[in-house]
Amino acid sequence: MSDDVKIRIRNLYKIFGEDPATALEAVRGGMGKPELLRETNHVLGLSDINVDIKDGLTTVIMGLSGSGKSTLIRHLNRLIEPTAGEVLVDGEDILEYGPSQLRDLRRRRMSMVFQKFALLPHRTVLENAAMALAVSGVDRADYEKEANKWLDRVGLEGNANLYPHQLSGGMQQRVGIARALVSNSEVMLMDEAFSALDPLIRTDMQDLLVELQAELQKTVVFITHDLDEALKLADHLVILNEGEVVQQGEPQHILLHPADPYIEDFVSDINRARVLKVRSVMTRDGGPSGKDVAGEIDQEATLEDVISISEGDISKNYRVTKDGEPVGTLKMKDLVKALVPTKASENGIRMKMSA
Repeated sequence: MSDDVKIRIRNLYKIFGEDPATALEAVRGGMGKPELLRETNHVLGLSDINVDIKDGLTTVIMGLSGSGKSTLIRHLNRLIEPTAGEVLVDGEDILEYGPSQLRDLRRRRMSMVFQKFALLPHRTVLENAAMALAVSGVDRADYEKEANKWLDRVGLEGNANLYPHQLSGGMQQRVGIARALVSNSEVMLMDEAFSALDPLIRTDMQDLLVELQAELQKTVVFITHDLDEALKLADHLVILNEGEVVQQGEPQHILLHPADPYIEDFVSDINRARVLKVRSVMTRDGGPSGKDVAGEIDQEATLEDVISISEGDISKNYRVTKDGEPVGTLKMKDLVKALVPTKASENGIRMKMSA
């Protein structure tokens, strides 16, 4: 995974209303979203956002409706202008870009996949997929070849001459992903891209994105309100609430160490066995030896995998491996402890202490 920062967001604010500059002073003075609306009739969209989006990784921005996640992603290609702050792409502040630089950013450097597909109904699947190259002046023979390559790659082989109305919702979204890939942009912005799909199709699309990302290593910014989806896709997870970043970091860490009650509530109903991986629970050492070893398990296996292998025996220890080499020990007692949400675990400790 890369440590290079592709997009750096610094001190970003967005306030909707007639006099955002004056409202900004109130927000910087400590006024929250409800008070701002009540006292000034302005809406706080984003408040002091600071996020690093790393090159080649998937950053997922999530939160409930009204949290500011869609507002934030639209600042990355300046579909929305901020009230204050910086958005640096490859070290350049795009807020200083003129019209021609913005066109280049949107056509060549960033692509966007929308929730509602945004396909042109009067154009074929191939023409929709090839749109970025066509408007850039690429010869039809060349963009047809490129579009067909990516349509095949996302599972739409043989559908190039159909029209959007002839496709299912999942197939239409595959066209949207192919269109983003045909543009060959370094950054893919995906705003609730799968939320309009049926659950089974949604799972297929998530699997497709994971597969493509493992191969292509694009810089992906993915917006969702679904925590299961976020945990499945994210290398870096940013959780928003009322326009502010509540917590961000590696998803496994957030699940095990929620920063405040809002995050605790968010993660409380997650199937932790299915989401947590061995590397997040293991002890990093040389691994157990001799009779203490019940077997070996890869660090990327889920706790659900280990429970199945152990047949529920919590006395067992496993040697954890990465690429076949030992990197630590997984004790089943630690695994069981990790399955209990933090809040419940702490309440249990307090009850035991008071007894």
